[in-house]
Amino acid sequence: MEKRQVNPMVKAALEFGPLIGFLVAYFWLKDRTFVIGGTEYEGFIVVTAGFIPVFLIGMGALWWLTGHLSRMQVVTAVLIVVFGGLSVWLNDDRFFKMKPTLIYVLFGGALAVGLMRGESWLQLVMEGLIPLKHEGWMILTRRVTALFLALAVLNEVIWRTLSTETWVLFKFPGLPLAVFVFFMFQGGLFKAYGTEEAEGD
Repeated sequence: MEKRQVNPMVKAALEFGPLIGFLVAYFWLKDRTFVIGGTEYEGFIVVTAGFIPVFLIGMGALWWLTGHLSRMQVVTAVLIVVFGGLSVWLNDDRFFKMKPTLIYVLFGGALAVGLMRGESWLQLVMEGLIPLKHEGWMILTRRVTALFLALAVLNEVIWRTLSTETWVLFKFPGLPLAVFVFFMFQGGLFKAYGTEEAEGD
């Protein structure tokens, strides 16, 4: 399917809508217990069970509209299904809480492998969205690798030592906000290593 442009607001709604829905549903149902098939499930597990299909529908709609999903989106979807499914199946919220750790370790590790090969695999993932020279991509990749590994450690610390409410807020909006702020502080790098094409735009 050919890659197509889509309204940025629609794209953002499909990407972040399921996360916002998860946040709202969790705080609505977090203190309730549901008996399904003779088994008691806390609100967190029920919300997780609902989040999985909603997220997949959002990704499916995004793929249908744009004709494309990034590698990061595909891997994230697979991990959500696997770890979210394990949490629901085993009635254990720890699996879903560990998911961000695995995502960041996987991507951070992959970027580190690319760096050892003298390559920026981040450039492939971002698919030319940021016009940078090779040196700029290498610097940015090292910084993103460090960010991902730091977020993985932070996720482990938060879900193991703090309340579920704190972890939910850390997951959203905390994690997306942390990545956004990180890239906001890369302005000097983008200016120093931007390509001529970027400067001419």
